[in-house]
Amino acid sequence: MLTKSTLYVVATPIGNLRDISLRALDVLAEVDIIAAEHIHISGHLLAHHRITTKTITLHQHNESIVAEKIKALLDAEKTVAIVTDAGTPGISDPGGIIVNLLHNQGYQVVPIPGANAAICALSAAGIIHPNFLFIGFLPNKTVARKRTLETLTSLPFTLIFYEAPHRIIGCIKDLITVFGTQRQITIARELTKLFETIHRCSLGDALTWLEADSNQQKGEFVLLLTGAETIDKGIISDQAQHTLQVLLQDLPLKQAVQLAVTITGENKNSLYKQALLIKDDSIS
Repeated sequence: MLTKSTLYVVATPIGNLRDISLRALDVLAEVDIIAAEHIHISGHLLAHHRITTKTITLHQHNESIVAEKIKALLDAEKTVAIVTDAGTPGISDPGGIIVNLLHNQGYQVVPIPGANAAICALSAAGIIHPNFLFIGFLPNKTVARKRTLETLTSLPFTLIFYEAPHRIIGCIKDLITVFGTQRQITIARELTKLFETIHRCSLGDALTWLEADSNQQKGEFVLLLTGAETIDKGIISDQAQHTLQVLLQDLPLKQAVQLAVTITGENKNSLYKQALLIKDDSIS
């Protein structure tokens, strides 16, 4: 049962049409209007699930105008859902302007969670470090792209980028120029689709891998680049310290440290120093 005068922000599949929640299907079938980025693309999804709700167009060039139209619909106690071509509205897609306006006007906004390419790629990348920074699409031009990348070089977070097929080679070249060749990169292509590819390598090997097969340059990309080494390596988290203390009760120091590195993803030298302190404290 939907609530009157409410906007529903509905995530849709990024490829496989079955990657949509039952709740999302219920909402799309029951709202009065669906605002879609491209009606013909969303129409394919709606037809697949036999949903006949009326649609209007919402894209980056008309979002401010459509926001006022949606406000008028909510004023009339209608319910509205917004969807984009793929993934979650407002995440490198239209939606943010509408949601901001309606929040400011006191309307209820309800998120209907689902597919997101960045999280999908991150879950399959095997990156142990727990922190990441979502960048999304970089500037199109090389000079502006490099300028943006240079502001990220010292950050100790996994960096997540979106990229289009016609820019992927230029983007990788700029990543190498700015970050060097040693960092690890995960190239996730065509996620959830027929030719899904998830490839991990050093940044220095990424260009060779892409240029060896032109098919690997097709489709939509998520790039995950490992972060900078933490400047202050002498500090470990409380969780890592507790993990060490537990492991040291039953394991030799070196084995406990190595296992703690695997579990926590923290710096090995810092964990080793902390392990020595714990051992010294237990002896004294």
